[in-house]
Amino acid sequence: MSELLKVEQLRAGYGEAVVLHDISFALGEGQTLALLGRNGTGKTTLINTLAGATRQHGGTIALGGRALHKLPSHERAAAGIGWVPQERNIFKSLTVHENLTAVQRPGRWTPERVYEMFPRLAERKGNLGTQLSGGEQQMLAMGRALVVNPRLLLLDEPLEGLAPIIVTELLRAISRITRHEGLSAIIVEQHPQAILAISDSAIVLDHGTVVHADAASTLRAAPELLDRLLGVAR
Repeated sequence: MSELLKVEQLRAGYGEAVVLHDISFALGEGQTLALLGRNGTGKTTLINTLAGATRQHGGTIALGGRALHKLPSHERAAAGIGWVPQERNIFKSLTVHENLTAVQRPGRWTPERVYEMFPRLAERKGNLGTQLSGGEQQMLAMGRALVVNPRLLLLDEPLEGLAPIIVTELLRAISRITRHEGLSAIIVEQHPQAILAISDSAIVLDHGTVVHADAASTLRAAPELLDRLLGVAR
């Protein structure tokens, strides 16, 4: 398995405030990483930093051997970063189809493949972003990231605030994208067991540093350890 992403001694934050301290980890081609931790531990900041949306104070980020840490976010997208932020960032004044075609890059992921994965979007391709439910907006945000045809998909709490039936549908889609399509991914999620089940490895953040790294299967099989790392009282 070849290495896709390598992060070394990463320090980043917002303005002069440093949130992440000496973060180092690697991700192999076709692998999925679960990024866990309590609220406020730096998970979203790490995702945003990989996407180029924070201020980096030190360290390096390389994707497929190419240095990304000095590139702006649009050049990171062109280099292979697909980003689904918490805010989803769809174009609400455009239709579903226009959202997809506006950012599409050549590759195997096309709007038609997105519609096949998310039939709800196919039924609403002429609807504006403002006319979609929260779950449908999340599907569209994922579709927009996919049609960029990335090498690495960054998902920041993709299941947050969604109905159980939509959560099940999105988990199935994420599993297909990563397990069957072989797209590498980093997923931040507050439902650790759900994400660990479809991940290869996991890291846990606390106070902006990596406090634990393990195989996802190992953490999933050790709920007491997981609860302790996430500060959950039994």
